[in-house]
Formats: sequence, C-alpha cells, structure tokens
Amino acid sequence: MSSPGETQSLLRLMTWLSPAFPVGGFAYSSGLERAVHDRLVTDAEGLRGWLSATLEAGTLWNDAVLLATAARAADDGRQLAELSELGLALAGSAERHLETLSLGRAFLSAAAAWPHAVFERLPRDCPYPVAVGAVASAHGVSTEQALAAFLHAALSQGISAGIRLGVCGQQKGVKILADLEARVSAVAELAAASTLDDLGTSTIQADIASMRHETQHSRLFRS
Repeated sequence: MSSPGETQSLLRLMTWLSPAFPVGGFAYSSGLERAVHDRLVTDAEGLRGWLSATLEAGTLWNDAVLLATAARAADDGRQLAELSELGLALAGSAERHLETLSLGRAFLSAAAAWPHAVFERLPRDCPYPVAVGAVASAHGVSTEQALAAFLHAALSQGISAGIRLGVCGQQKGVKILADLEARVSAVAELAAASTLDDLGTSTIQADIASMRHETQHSRLFRS
C-alpha cells in the first residue's frame, strides 16, 4: 500500500504533466508539422515511427537525460544553472529553443502554486525538462516515475499534434500510445541511470524539419 506522501507526490506529478496544466504545450509540434508538410510522415505508422525515433534517439532522449540529471541536482543551484545553460544550448533550432524555454518558464510559474525552496535555486531561463526534473525531485517524486510521466505526456502531445494535422484519427492515436508504452518504460529506466555523457541524438531528419519549420508560411504550431 502506498503511503500518503507517495500518493500526494503522484497526484502532483499527474497534475504537472496533465494537458490541462498551463504550460502551452499544445502550441508546439517539435518539427512534426514540417515533417507532415514534407510528407515524411503521412499516416499513423509513420507517426509511430517518428515518435519512436524521437523517444529513443532524438530530442526526447536528451530531455530525459537532462530531467534525470536535474532531479539529482535539485539541491544545487549552481549545477541547475549550468545544466539549464547546457539544455538551452542543445536546442537544434530557434523554435526548439523557444519551445523548451517557454514551456520551462510556464511550468515554473504554474508549479509555484506548490511552494518550495527549489524555485529559488532554478534560473529564470530554465529548459522544460530541467524544470520538471528539479521540481519533481524536490517534491519527493522518484526520478523514474517523473521520466515515465514526462515522456508519456510528450508522446501524447505528439499524437495530438498528428491528429490535428490529419495524419491519423483518435483511435489510431491511442493505438500508437499503447504500442509505445513498453518503450517509454525502457527509456525511463535507462535515463534514470544516465549521465550527461549519454547525451546525443541521431535524428537528422527531425532536426532539419524543425529548422525548416521556421520558414513555413502557413502553419498551426509554433515549432
């Protein structure tokens, strides 16, 4: 049986990574809109492959490593500041930089409803995964749980974007999320034991799509 403290931490994590939490994640597609425009992603199977690659070898993997590192450094303001600078420097395009910075700022502003000294240690310009990792750890959430919830929320947002872009319907979107469940668990476990030496991506097409999105004339999303 879970203790009252564990249940409370879980409820907070669910709130912070809920689609209703006011961070504005619905406005971003992390380059997916351009991939659809360029017909790199045309159907549900393509969306599943795109999200899977992002999870295991793309920006989501780097975000997971940053989150885990921030969780371990939650009591050290200097480390959090250095990690935030690194996280922002890793953004592969201007819009990805805007995305992680805007979400990070919005998350810290909204999560301040649960007061904690960790907010004083975090810099104002804080990338989203660093903010989530530090705040979750400070409130007693295990790193692996925070990672699983963070990755699940990111994939859910990607699927939502895919649905709005006409790539698939809701039923196939749910099937994608179910198919990726085991991979989310595996990546969360790996990332929980990761270090900054594990940072790195190999999703060149996704990086190019993110950069090309900046000059796209007609679009639904900010990245």
